[in-house]
Amino acid sequence: MSGDRQARFEQGTWSDEPALLVRVRAHDLAAFERLYRRYHPRLSRFVTSLVRRHGLVEEVVNDTMMVLWDKPESFGGNSKLSTWLFAIAYRKAVKARMRDDEPVADEEAAERADDDAAPPDRDFGRQRTAAILQGAIGELSPDHRAVVHLTYFQEIGYREIADILGCPVDTVKTRMFHARRHLRRKLSGELADWI
Repeated sequence: MSGDRQARFEQGTWSDEPALLVRVRAHDLAAFERLYRRYHPRLSRFVTSLVRRHGLVEEVVNDTMMVLWDKPESFGGNSKLSTWLFAIAYRKAVKARMRDDEPVADEEAAERADDDAAPPDRDFGRQRTAAILQGAIGELSPDHRAVVHLTYFQEIGYREIADILGCPVDTVKTRMFHARRHLRRKLSGELADWI
């Protein structure tokens, strides 16, 4: 855990979760809202990496949080609350992706096109690299994107990711290996073409 995350944990950012969960089990709306505000941004970023449609992202995140409100007793405490919520969100995102038959508008491509059309500035190289990286991540399968997102953007370890995705740790490692290989290949080729 990074120093900043450890400090936030010790200051009560996550250490109050058991007490909040007890209050949610008693249907305390204020406790639920606090957990909702805490997890909504993290879950939204994660689900966006899987389904990519804003409306669907909100639906999946809200459905995930409603499990916490409607069935808080189903959290057995065998993992962290975050692991349990991410696992629910992952399963709901997979189901939403399977039932969603509408074509996905590539909003990221539109944003990259807007960035490419903008006049160059001193941050252009960094913006270009970030756009190439986002594009390469977007080409990964949803399962590979999930592993990359949970590892690098949520700073979650492989064992916890395995719990979230419901697969063996070795599967997580294999997915990360293939994702890194794809990203390395894509970044080296794209950046070489650009330079």
